[in-house]
Formats: sequence, C-alpha cells, structure tokens
Amino acid sequence: MIVQFGTSRFLQAHVDLFASEARDAGQAVPGIVVVQTTRDPARARRLAAFADPAGFPVIVRGMEAGHPVERTVQVRSVVGGMQAAIDWHALTMIVRNAATHIVSNTGDTGYDVAAADRIAGRADVAPASFPAMLVALLHARWAAGRSGITVLPCELVQRNASVLRDVVTGLARTQGREAAFVAWLGETCLWADTLVDRIVSSPLDPAGAIAEPYALWAIRRVPGLALPFAHPAITLTDDLVPFERLKLYILNLGHSWLAERWRQAGGAADATVRQALADPGTRGALERVMRDEIVAGFAAHGMAAAAGAYVATTLERFANPFLDHLIADIHVHHAAKVDKRVGGFVRWVDEAPGDPPAMPELRALADRVMAAA
Repeated sequence: MIVQFGTSRFLQAHVDLFASEARDAGQAVPGIVVVQTTRDPARARRLAAFADPAGFPVIVRGMEAGHPVERTVQVRSVVGGMQAAIDWHALTMIVRNAATHIVSNTGDTGYDVAAADRIAGRADVAPASFPAMLVALLHARWAAGRSGITVLPCELVQRNASVLRDVVTGLARTQGREAAFVAWLGETCLWADTLVDRIVSSPLDPAGAIAEPYALWAIRRVPGLALPFAHPAITLTDDLVPFERLKLYILNLGHSWLAERWRQAGGAADATVRQALADPGTRGALERVMRDEIVAGFAAHGMAAAAGAYVATTLERFANPFLDHLIADIHVHHAAKVDKRVGGFVRWVDEAPGDPPAMPELRALADRVMAAA
C-alpha cells in the first residue's frame, strides 16, 4: 500500500497518474490511499471520489514535438481517501501493517510543526501537523515490530526527504520517544530526496486535473531503495543537483525574465506566458538570452547539451496553447525570485573555472531588480 499525504491536483496528475499508467502496462502496483492532513471540509467530495473504482480523469494538454496534443487518462491507482482527523485509527492500522511507501505534497508550510505537537499526544488522536503525524504513525509501526518504510516526499524543498527526516527525528526526540525508535527512523526507514517537475494548471471536480505533457520525477538513489513502480517520467539518479539547476536556472529563470519584461512594459493584469511567447519580439529575445547567456553559462560547467535540450523543452512548455499562466502571478515576490534564479545563476556561473561568459542582460536584470528592492 502507498500512503499519500496530500490531496492536491498535482499529485493526482503526477504520482497517481504514473502509478495508474504503470498498472495499465501490467505492473503489480500497490493501491494508493490518499490522506487529507487538514480539516478543510471543502475536500470531502474529493475524498469520496477517490473511493470510486471508476477512478478520476487527468486531461493532458500541451505541446509534444512541436504539435498540440490532448488526451484523457482515467486514473485508477487510488483506492480510497481518508481525513486524518476523522480516520486516524484506520490510517494508523494501514501504516502499521500494510504500507510500503509514503509520498507527500503538503504545501509550503507542510514541514512546520504545530506547537501542540511538540508533546506526544494520545495515540488515538491525530496530531495537528504532518511531521507529528509521521512520528505517531511510524511509532506505531515500530512498536509493532514492523520493517522500515520508504518515504518519497514531493514538496518543493531542496533535499526534501533529508529535511523531512531531520524534522521527524528531531520531533521524536523532543517528544521524548525511545532512542531505539529514533534510530529506527533514521537508519531503517529510507528517505529518498526527489525533484518533481510538471505544470498542473487546473483541478477537475470532484477529482482529477488538467496537466501539461511534460513530467519528471527525479529520485535520488539510496541503498536498498525499491520503488513501487517504474514509469518513463521517473529518473533514478545519484545526484539531484543538475536537475535542480536546470529547472531553477532555465524554467524558473525564464519565468522571471518574462515577468521583468512584462513589468517594464507596464504589463496587463491578464497577460499570460503563452501570449508572451506568441509575440515574435518577446520570443526572439527570450530565445537569444537562453542561447547566448543561459546555455553559455551551463556550458561553463560542462552542461551545454543538457541545458540546450531543457531550453527546447521549456520553450515548448511556455507556448502551451491550453495553459493560461498569468505573468502577474509569476511576478509575486519578484525581487526574491530574481535574486534566487537570476542572481543565483550568475553567481554559480562565476564560480566555474576559466573566464565566465559575459551574460550582460542577465547581470543587468539582477542588478536592476535588486537595486530597486
């Protein structure tokens, strides 16, 4: 059994979809139980839909090899939904006795620990925060003499599994849990860092989503790791850093470049990335920056081929005719994003051996935005 913490449309169009396609291809894939960690009553219909054996639809729309595509996949890998606060006993039994893997996508604050959870609560009551839920659930598994479990978090946190492991083991110590349990958490459970990359543009009601064709689930190898299924979008790697840099310094940087161009032009509130790419002047300027500055910067670190391929994919994703990605949304927290994406790229390239490429536009962009911040 795979226990999934988070009901997000992203996981429905990513992990859940991959598992369903693997099952359709003949693999023996464990069923997925989706857990709502919050008490939001608006998610009740979605949880009920997860129990429907007919599954839920994921509509894949976008560009592939220069051509628009649209297809619908009926996802049948999810076998049920639970709300932790209501179904805590049943969830505890599943994690204790049947679970093999845990996946999660609990949002930007998902690893925060509620103050009340710093003290171990009653075993029959769900804690308030996700890390405390893991401590309680895994403690029940350990106390029953079960084997460790594999944790594959999907939050957009660098070294997400390592960070989550440290939060969970630290909380177990704070709660006064047994030293043997803390050791079991860190040594017997497998915590694999992952990187996810897919734009999931809209939810469907009551369950399902609309997503772009591109998808990546990069997972760092750890000794003893056994994945619950194989899929073309899954890449096992000894090093996630190159994947992180490609995404941050091409996809995310490209978004911030478009946001700055939009700001300087006094951009309309309803302007989208797709519309920007449809403008020949904007597309040409972005292609020039990506070719002459971004790929050149990656080349200084020996990554020219990987960067060139990712640039081509990114431009195709930006031009997705089905996706209305508002540039105004990208522009939120613009200065911080520019510092991390553009400034970070410049600093990384400058660390490369030899003379760094000039990158005049990116250097000027970073200087201008940071000076105004």
